[in-house]
Amino acid sequence: MTNAAQSKKTVLVWFREDLRTADNAALSEAAGQDAVVPLYIREKEPRTRERGAARNWWLHKSLEDLAASLERIGAPLVLATGDPYVILGDIARKAGATSIYWNDRPAGRETEIDRDLADRLTEDGFEVKNFPAALLHNPDKLQTGSGNFYKVFTPFWKALESNLQERDPLPAPEKLSPVKTDLKSESLSDWKLLPSGPDWAGGLRDTWTPGESGARERLDAFLSEGISGYAHKRDRPDGDHTSCLSPHLAAGEITPAQIFQTMREQTDAGSNEDRAVFRKEIGWREFCWHLLAHRPKLDSENFDDRFDEFPWIDDHGDLDAWKKGMTGYPIVDAGMRQLWQTGWMHNRVRMIVASFLTKHLLIHWSEGERWFWDTLVDADAANNPANWQWVAGCGADAAPYFRIFNPIIQGEKFDPDGIYVRTYVPEIADLPDKYIHHPWDAPADTLDKAGIELGRTYPEPIVDHKDARERALSAFSTIKENA
Repeated sequence: MTNAAQSKKTVLVWFREDLRTADNAALSEAAGQDAVVPLYIREKEPRTRERGAARNWWLHKSLEDLAASLERIGAPLVLATGDPYVILGDIARKAGATSIYWNDRPAGRETEIDRDLADRLTEDGFEVKNFPAALLHNPDKLQTGSGNFYKVFTPFWKALESNLQERDPLPAPEKLSPVKTDLKSESLSDWKLLPSGPDWAGGLRDTWTPGESGARERLDAFLSEGISGYAHKRDRPDGDHTSCLSPHLAAGEITPAQIFQTMREQTDAGSNEDRAVFRKEIGWREFCWHLLAHRPKLDSENFDDRFDEFPWIDDHGDLDAWKKGMTGYPIVDAGMRQLWQTGWMHNRVRMIVASFLTKHLLIHWSEGERWFWDTLVDADAANNPANWQWVAGCGADAAPYFRIFNPIIQGEKFDPDGIYVRTYVPEIADLPDKYIHHPWDAPADTLDKAGIELGRTYPEPIVDHKDARERALSAFSTIKENA
């Protein structure tokens, strides 16, 4: 027997937010071993944040895709529910695995959990290896000249780009050797991740193809059709001008390294400006994870602690109107309805609706962050809170609080023909373009002709823009005075 044969072993590979077979460092490392046990755990860990309903729908579909891929190359996916420490040890022992591999969760509470797990499993006699796989950079190693973490995006991105050594992604294993032990797996359908009574996921099914194969299709479609003009059209919600890769990235079905490699290969995809701006958007995602690595409570604590004293308003009626897309401001309502119907919202519109909640309504950003967490298919632990804090004015490199989006002007600028609004707010679709973003200014006969009765078929604005702006600035002045 050769030394190589003697050294082979059975490895348990724990999948988390890395639901792919390609560019999966843990799986690739395990592939050459004697046997591989792919495992996904529905974690019961009090320190983790439970997925929202939209992410659960996506998880079900993505796990189906992953299970099929693993089955094709020889090793079935095992599903289990409970405490990761107990499950990992139990299944490893049953499979005769001496090693446990996983790809790291680069920031947040999960980083601490993974360190604890690695220590306990090592004490139990297992070899534990974790691999960097989610990001382009290591948040702990990218530092300012003074040795601190970056709090402003532009110097962060310059530092990352100047130090970035773009790697070739790992190919998917061609074959995995399964264990001979009969390992019992839970049934995915028993997890009840899909909605029932009522089935609210019809729009999600019509919009998305979750899974690694869907991610590749989405990337290829974007580079062949969508990236041209991206630099100047990405803020327009009235067309297909964005990559829509965010939910695939959130589930780990594709990596930034894979995206960048494909862009290097497809040199004719978009102009240099288009490509640079898109790379920068990926860079913003890296920045959010960088922030979370150094502020693990980003979803619950203001990055700028001055806002701890901000006089937020607790108004459940206004919050409910915002959630339902019934504020009376068409661009806001269109965004909130797009979110409910498709599990996604255009990024420009996300900024508009977030500004409206935190500044027009003076409702705490965490209420919006929680709603997005539950309804977005792309909600992740870094982007969601970081972006909400950015709009609210209390985040890193934040938009100044006094930057209060005017929803009328925003609608007219980015949806000039009302295509987006008419898609998601059909009850005002027959209004002329002139009034589509402010129906209350339309003459009575125009409203009547369009079949609109304000306050009945479509709501009056729940707040006056000018009054709301003055109220928001007055509220902000109190914390400036207290600072």
